[in-house]
Amino acid sequence: MLMLPGFDPRPWGTQDLSPIYPNHKFEEKIGEAWLSGDDCKVANGPLTGKTLSQLSEEYKRELVGDAARDPKRFPLLLKFLFPHEKLSVQVHPDDVQAQRVGQPWGKTECWYIAHAKPGAQIALGLKPGVTVQLLEEAIQQKRAEEVLNWINVYAGDMIYVAGGTVHTLGPGSVVVETQQQSDTTYRLYDYGRPRELHLKDGMAAVKEKVKSGKVVRPAPLEIGSGPGKVRYAPLVTAPYFVVEMFEAKEPVFAVTRDDSDKSSVQILVATEGCGVVDAPGTEAVTMAKGDAVVIPACVEEFAVRPQWTLEYLRAYVPGRPHPEPETRM
Repeated sequence: MLMLPGFDPRPWGTQDLSPIYPNHKFEEKIGEAWLSGDDCKVANGPLTGKTLSQLSEEYKRELVGDAARDPKRFPLLLKFLFPHEKLSVQVHPDDVQAQRVGQPWGKTECWYIAHAKPGAQIALGLKPGVTVQLLEEAIQQKRAEEVLNWINVYAGDMIYVAGGTVHTLGPGSVVVETQQQSDTTYRLYDYGRPRELHLKDGMAAVKEKVKSGKVVRPAPLEIGSGPGKVRYAPLVTAPYFVVEMFEAKEPVFAVTRDDSDKSSVQILVATEGCGVVDAPGTEAVTMAKGDAVVIPACVEEFAVRPQWTLEYLRAYVPGRPHPEPETRM
């Protein structure tokens, strides 16, 4: 299923979404392009116009797979972020805190830095020695940025953001976010913008110590030989998601079951180039930069065939428990 991007206006966004969507023109600032949210719609075939939430309710495990926690809920939300100004300082709850306020689960996420200008930064967690109380005082004194841990980011970085981590994005990067399917965000500080803050729930969700940071990962692998090699990079393996990167000049053959033998829906997101996704008994789907393709778990095997060169991310739910990834700041 080729997905129709949902472009979401945000005050920190931009009208220019290049280098991902250079041919799209907008009159308002766009901050996010949602690719696999509950309300995202299918753009091809007999299911055109159906949302992922509708399809999850109807097809359940056939769509989401054995590994998903809830058979009636699409498990992962992927989207592009286009920060042109600083995002609000915010926090998402972990599972425990989310369930305390009636949500089914929290919002742990990761950010793949697809593009970054020199000097691009993010803030991730609190500086050593900063407590929740000191954070709250800094918010009241309008100096919340001073107590955050700012780090430089570069194209190719993978950032793990555990639930409970205070964070924000600075300008100058294009990010592919993979997260639990949740839109629960507590805004703690917003530089005077006239938007609601959520200090009570937000401060309750903040953790002083988290395992967030740049993911330490093995070197990329090259599969095949000759000029048509496939470059494969495991970006992050975490409790809620696995995200991998492929740079392909030849076909990549894949399955919807991992080594646990549990199946998961697969989400492919093209970051460069163009290619075709096909599977036995289905119509081929063309995928170009900025597109997302959802492959139902019941489609046991599929192929991604580059047209010249294709760079894409693949995300899915792991079938067995994984610890949080090793990270560094």
